[in-house]
Amino acid sequence: MATYAIGDLQGCYESLLALLEKIHFDKTKDTLWFAGDLVNRGPDSLSCLRFVKSLGDSAITVLGNHDLHLLAIAAEHKKNNDKGIKKILKAEDSLDLLHWLRTRPLIHHDKKLAYTMVHAGVYPKWSLKKALSYADELQQVLASDNFIDFIHNMYGNKPAKWKKSLADWDRLRFICNAFTRMRYCYDNGKLDFNRNDTPQVEASDLVPWFDVPERKMKNEKILFGHWSTLGLLKRNDVYALDTGCVWGGNLTALRIDSEEPEYISINCQSEANPADYI
Repeated sequence: MATYAIGDLQGCYESLLALLEKIHFDKTKDTLWFAGDLVNRGPDSLSCLRFVKSLGDSAITVLGNHDLHLLAIAAEHKKNNDKGIKKILKAEDSLDLLHWLRTRPLIHHDKKLAYTMVHAGVYPKWSLKKALSYADELQQVLASDNFIDFIHNMYGNKPAKWKKSLADWDRLRFICNAFTRMRYCYDNGKLDFNRNDTPQVEASDLVPWFDVPERKMKNEKILFGHWSTLGLLKRNDVYALDTGCVWGGNLTALRIDSEEPEYISINCQSEANPADYI
């Protein structure tokens, strides 16, 4: 029995199958954790959705920003020019797939394995208890019949800093941005959405969310994707999983049930250029 955490798929279905073959995945015994962004840009988003859903309890998936963008397109709030997304919307099981997707969590914590998985990160001012609580606030809205109201208020970079007094759409938008879009923060906890490059060596008060001074969850092990330019990152407290498969990089799995976490990757250069599907 093995448990693997896997980075952003973004429609790279054939690469996923190749990776699962390499790790000898057995759905009757093993478990896969997916760090979100199952869809968009890659050649076969529909197959990715169907396959992960078909795994049932053998797969755990958290929501990523591209997954939420699919829901926004389905709700006719955003226009679509991705061929893979069009296939999902035209599929006979589209409604079932979309309902399954929007009922996925924003965070997953396993007490036994002592790992927490999110798509982009955990806001540095939040403890694990608060992160789980805030994620649940938004998840209840997404899983409700009124989820489209949130979708129509989801986009935007403000508010950029958390306050307990935040309410209504501002509160939910910040929670969503923290879990699904965050990369850089200022020392005071203000989010920055302008940079997505690799962290630079020079001193700056703009740092990766996991390097913010006095971060609350330094004693927790966090798995995340979203940041392809960051590449592999393996520390005692954070493990980066997005290795840019859709851009011709790698698709990576991290075995997390063993005493020493082990990265296993396959090269994705055989995947089509994402521009071909837009």
